[in-house]
Amino acid sequence: MSKRVPNFKTDEEAEAFLEQDLAEYLDPANLQRIHFEYQPKDTQLNLRLSKNLLQAIKARAASHGLSYQKFIRLTLEQAVKQPPGD
Repeated sequence: MSKRVPNFKTDEEAEAFLEQDLAEYLDPANLQRIHFEYQPKDTQLNLRLSKNLLQAIKARAASHGLSYQKFIRLTLEQAVKQPPGD
C-alpha cells in the first residue's frame, strides 16, 4: 500500500516534498495512461449513429473517464495508426 501525499500550505512545502524519492507514494495499480492532444480541433464531423451504439460509446467513455467525443476521437486516431488489414 502506498503512502498518502500530504496537503501543502505553500509552494515551498510542495517543492521541498518533490525533492525526495517518491517511490513509496507510488502505487502502480493506480497509474493511468495520459493522452495529450496537440493539434487544434478545427474541423467538425456530423455522424448518424443508432441510439444503442451511442449509449455504448458513452458508457465505455465514462468507464475510461473521458467525454464521449474525446473517446471517439482517440478511437479513430488509434484505428488510423494501425497498419491496413489489422
